[in-house]
Amino acid sequence: MSQSPRDALIAMHAAAIAAVEGRAAVRQALLTDPLPEGPWHLVAVGKAAMAMAHGAVDVLGDAIKAARVITRVGYADASLAERIPVDILTAPHPVPDARSLAAGEALVRFFDEADEQARFLVLISGGSSSLVERLAGEADADALSRLNESLLAGGLDITQMNRIRKSVSTIKGGRLANWLRGRTAEVLLISDVPGDDPAVIGSGLLAGDADPLTKAEAAAVLPAGLLPADPPPRPDDRRLASVKSRIVASNAIARAAAAQAARKRGYRVDCRDQFLDGEAAPLGAELAEAVLGADPGVTIWGGEPTVTLPAEPGRGGRMQALALAAAQRLAASDALLLAAGTDGADGPGEDAGAVVDGGTIARGTGKGLDARECLQAADAGRFLAASGDLIQTGATGTNVMDLVIGFTPSARD
Repeated sequence: MSQSPRDALIAMHAAAIAAVEGRAAVRQALLTDPLPEGPWHLVAVGKAAMAMAHGAVDVLGDAIKAARVITRVGYADASLAERIPVDILTAPHPVPDARSLAAGEALVRFFDEADEQARFLVLISGGSSSLVERLAGEADADALSRLNESLLAGGLDITQMNRIRKSVSTIKGGRLANWLRGRTAEVLLISDVPGDDPAVIGSGLLAGDADPLTKAEAAAVLPAGLLPADPPPRPDDRRLASVKSRIVASNAIARAAAAQAARKRGYRVDCRDQFLDGEAAPLGAELAEAVLGADPGVTIWGGEPTVTLPAEPGRGGRMQALALAAAQRLAASDALLLAAGTDGADGPGEDAGAVVDGGTIARGTGKGLDARECLQAADAGRFLAASGDLIQTGATGTNVMDLVIGFTPSARD
């Protein structure tokens, strides 16, 4: 029995995630381009840190002398400690707090305590900007949280946010190299940013900053209690001469895998290079129109839209907002649209996104909810829960931004 279009879209999303899963991506990278013989000191930071660390252990095994892993609260995996000597710390996402500052201190201490001949394998994935921090001056966690809350509510894209985050950090923007002290660092990255720029991924812990905020720019955007850090190294700074970086997973790889999964199911595929950004709700309406006007088959996009939040936002993230706005345009049609993150969490909740169809609005309205009001209140998740369209994947071991997959039916569907 063939899959329903809804199930097929969910399977395409799963295939995309599998292609960029952190363990497999790191393992393949280290097998394809092997490191010199150990020992190695392992650092892994980000939402995919646990999976990436397991991938490193799969290849390096006992060559890993010591490890420090920093990941999102709820994402820790105690089984890693059964394989290598490791300290595992957790911190919140998307808003940092005192645990993020503790993780930052633990990170620099790890570099400081390693001997002068140590070599480091550093694994970085999305979410690192929130999970690990070390501030200039006497700034505290409350000031850091206020900054990030304002950035997340302001509708800024990831590059803009990370440029501001880096300005207050003593480890981001390449400043972590101050603790590297010329020792070798091999950096493997899962990209959650447009253009796959190592200076933006995780706010560039070991990548120089070609365009830092000026003091005047920092003064205009930083809240009281936060001071700009010392200038970061430029990309050609000698402190970074011993750092080698490579991308092991990206949104482009995920889109290609989704496209392959669609073709295996006999669908015509249009895999777009257009990067999805800007406000999620109007973008959702635009993509729905594209799906309705497309030839029968599947259309795939990737990117990271934004949501400007009200003072008291409701349930759901940017993908749920995009999906609900799309559902308004798809009403009474036979088309479908999946909008979901690749990390398993769209916003602060446990939902990855949603699959909407021509009946979504009717189902949610039948439960007493108004789609327009929910979008205005940043409460798309409540409507989509009522309509039965939310999807959950759990932690995926990766993070390469978001995927949108549209289905345009043929006359026989």
